[in-house]
Amino acid sequence: MKIEVLHIDDCPNWKRADDRIRQALDHLRDTTTLVECRLIHTREEADALPFAGSPTITLDDEDLFPGEGRTSDLACRVYVTPDGLAGMPTVDQLVEAIGSHGH
Repeated sequence: MKIEVLHIDDCPNWKRADDRIRQALDHLRDTTTLVECRLIHTREEADALPFAGSPTITLDDEDLFPGEGRTSDLACRVYVTPDGLAGMPTVDQLVEAIGSHGH
């Protein structure tokens, strides 16, 4: 499996999202899933991907947290978490989302 963090340059949350993904994979004892971060440079590039704002976290090219849909806007994304709106999902949310995809 492959997880990608699709992000824009100005996003303050993508690095922490990457850290949380790795924590979730550790929790799941997953040592084989590849994690990559991809910088989105243009609206055209965003439009060609399952991008829903930065950071969008995909597993095998599908948004792990599908919601309101894709966007080509180079903007930040907001996630609904147990603590309210945030710039990235919690580790527990990532464990649940990744785990429901075959772990």
